[in-house]
Amino acid sequence: MAPDTVEIRSSVELPARRENIELTTTDGLTLVGELALPADRDPVATLVTLHPLPTAGGFMDSHILRKAAARLPALADLAVLRFNTRGTTAPRGTSDGAFGDGVAERQDVAAAMAFVAERALPHPWLLGWSFGTELAIKYGLEHPIDGAILLSPPLHRATATELAAWSGNPRRLVAVIPEFDDYLRPAEATERFASVPEATLISVEEGKHLWVGEKQTRRVLNEIVAVVNPVAAPLPTEWTA
Repeated sequence: MAPDTVEIRSSVELPARRENIELTTTDGLTLVGELALPADRDPVATLVTLHPLPTAGGFMDSHILRKAAARLPALADLAVLRFNTRGTTAPRGTSDGAFGDGVAERQDVAAAMAFVAERALPHPWLLGWSFGTELAIKYGLEHPIDGAILLSPPLHRATATELAAWSGNPRRLVAVIPEFDDYLRPAEATERFASVPEATLISVEEGKHLWVGEKQTRRVLNEIVAVVNPVAAPLPTEWTA
């Protein structure tokens, strides 16, 4: 490996334009977040990330979302928007309000999409993880998105009717299902998503709900990029300055 080449793993943060941002909801709350853009060019698409359950430790820095922001602006020309939903705390700060059990967060999703529109960020995709997938399913169709990517969807809060509403819609729905998920494994996912025959289900061997480890991180990030900007996949494992 050349002296100016690094292996991309764990805490490596590649070059990007990073900006601390604030989102304002229609009920008057301020949500804290970050926008990461390619360092020296415009993004080709945008990931609006929705983090795991805050009452179980989920926040904008949950590791897959943090690594997406650290790597994908440089490796895949993507904009990555992360934010704390209401009442959630991260090193970036604490968003106003209190956890709304996936109901009040409808306004948080709307605030993020209003920011995307204001900044004219291109081709937005919702990227939900666990609890974030519930928000994407429930509220994604209310917004001008290209589609939604669901990581480890538990299908606890999103109803069968809300999921079925994606059927026949031009916006894509892609679910990445861990083989050993705590809540929804591939066989059951096939049954639960049957109401959306157009949905793409990707089963990940040896995967678990939290996608721990660099092998699983790379697999998940590659699946995301293969959907949103396929010319950038597969992602490199080394970076040369």
